[in-house]
Amino acid sequence: MECLFCKIINGEIKANVLHHDDKVIVIDDINPQAPQHKLIISQKHIATMNDLQAEDNELVGHMVQVAKQLAKQLGISEEGYRLVFNCNAGAGQSVFHIHMHLIGGRRLKWPPG
Repeated sequence: MECLFCKIINGEIKANVLHHDDKVIVIDDINPQAPQHKLIISQKHIATMNDLQAEDNELVGHMVQVAKQLAKQLGISEEGYRLVFNCNAGAGQSVFHIHMHLIGGRRLKWPPG
């Protein structure tokens, strides 16, 4: 498989892993948009949010719970943070393997670009 995130999950490509469990892996974003920018990546290869099935509901909920816990550990839960899923290239998805961005550590503007 040529998926970048699958290669990271399988240990073929090194990354700074902050959390790892049976459902997700969390790494630093290589192009951070804020002082804290982490990626919560599904262990299961699902290309886009459009490909989610009902059986994946627990996985997505778990991703949000991991992000919440990580925001607290990083000290950004009180000041605020953003969780983002991009779906397809027009929305900015560049790796076609679902992942959620946890962004914080600075004032975030609305609407995002």
